Amino acid sequence: MEELVKTFHIDIKLIIAQLVNFIIVFGVLYKFAYKPVLKMLNDRSDTIKKSLDDAREIEERLKLTEEDRKAVVTEARREATEIIEKARLAAETRREEMIAKAKDEIGVIIDKEKEEIRADKAEALKAIRAEVADLVALSLEKMLNEKLTNKEDKELIKKIVKEGK
Repeated sequence: MEELVKTFHIDIKLIIAQLVNFIIVFGVLYKFAYKPVLKMLNDRSDTIKKSLDDAREIEERLKLTEEDRKAVVTEARREATEIIEKARLAAETRREEMIAKAKDEIGVIIDKEKEEIRADKAEALKAIRAEVADLVALSLEKMLNEKLTNKEDKELIKKIVKEGK
C-alpha cells in the first residue's frame, strides 16, 4: 500500500479531509436541497392526483347532471302533454256542453214557433169560419129575399159549396 501511496502521491490525511468535506456537503445538500425538492415533487404529485380525482368526480357529476337534466326534460314534456290533453278534453267537454245548450235553446225556440204557428193557424181557421159563416148568412139572406125554384136552389148550393172549397 505504501507503494501505491508513493506512486500516486496519495495523502491519507487529505483523503480523510475530503471525505469529511464530502459528508458535510452531502448532509447540507440533503437537508437543504434534496428534502425540499423531494417534498416539492411529492406535493406536486399529490396535487396532480387530486386534480385528476377532482376531474373524474366532476365528470361523474356532469354525467349525473346530464341524466338529471334529461329526466327533468322528459318529465316536463310528459307533464306538458298531460296538460295539453286535459285542456283538449276540457275544451271538448265545453264544446259538447255548448252544443247541447244550443240544441236545447233551438228546441225551445222551435217549440215556441210551433205553438205560435198553431195559434196563428187556429186564429186563421177561426177567421175563415167566421167569413164562411158570413158568406152563408149573406147567401141565405139573398135566397130568402129572392124566391128561387128548386132547380135554382140546387145550383146555388152547389155554387156556394164550390166557392167554399
